[in-house]
Amino acid sequence: MSAVAEVPPVGILLRSWRTRRRFSQQELSNRSLVSTRHLSRVETGRASPTPEMLMHLSEVLEVPLRDRNRLLLAAGYAPRYQERPWGDASLALVMEGLRHLLDAHLPYPALLLDDHWDVVDANAAVAPLLAGCAPELLEPPVNVVRISLHPEGLAGRIRNRAEWGGHLLRQVTHRAERTHDRRHRQLAEEAAGHCGPLDPAAPLVGPVITLDIDVDGAPLRFFSVSATLSTTTDAALEGLHLETFLPADDATRRRFDPR
Repeated sequence: MSAVAEVPPVGILLRSWRTRRRFSQQELSNRSLVSTRHLSRVETGRASPTPEMLMHLSEVLEVPLRDRNRLLLAAGYAPRYQERPWGDASLALVMEGLRHLLDAHLPYPALLLDDHWDVVDANAAVAPLLAGCAPELLEPPVNVVRISLHPEGLAGRIRNRAEWGGHLLRQVTHRAERTHDRRHRQLAEEAAGHCGPLDPAAPLVGPVITLDIDVDGAPLRFFSVSATLSTTTDAALEGLHLETFLPADDATRRRFDPR
C-alpha cells in the first residue's frame, strides 16, 4: 500500500504563507484586522479558523486558489475552487473568447500560456518562429521558457540571449517565490542553468526589453505584452495569460504587415 502524504495542520500552512510574504503577525493583523492574539492561536492550533476567515486571510496573503483549497481541506472544510480541464463545457465560452483574441492579434504572434508557461493555444504567426527547434521540444505541452532558452530550441537564433534570457529567468524566479510551487522552482532552476548568473549592473538598451530573433535568415524584433484573467474563480484559469508580440522596429512590422 502506498503511503499517503500527511497534510500539515492549517495553522502551520497559514504561518508558512505569512512567512513567505515576509509578514510579521503584527503586519498581517494590521492588514487583515484580525487580532494578533487570534492569529497566534490559529497558527499554534489552539483555535480553529472559520472558512470565511481562511478566505479573508488568503486574500490578504495573496494565496493562489489551489493553495486556498488546501487550507480549507486542512481545516476540515470542503474546497471552494474548482480546477476544470480546458475542454470542460463550462469553460467553452471563456476559451472561445481567448481564441478570438489570439486570432485578432494576427498578423503578429500571440500565445495563450498556463501558469507554468506551457502553451495552451497559439495563433498561426507563432509557427514560423518555432521552425528548426528540436522535435522533442515541440512535443506537447510546449514550454515557452524551455524552448526559448534551450540550445536546441530558439537560443541559437535569439540575438540578445543574455537580455531576453534574464527577463524570462526573472519572471519564473519571481513566480516561484510567490507560489512556492515545485514545478515553478524546477523551471527556475532549469532556466538558471541555461542563462547562468544574472548581472544586475548590465546596461539596459531601449525603452523596453525586446526579443531579437532571426527567422528565415531575417532579424526580427518584438516587444511583448502580457494579459491575465483578473476575475477567475477556477484554479486552472488563474495562471492563464495571453502573451502577445508586437513589432519593435519598422522592418519587423513590414515583414508581417507590408501595407
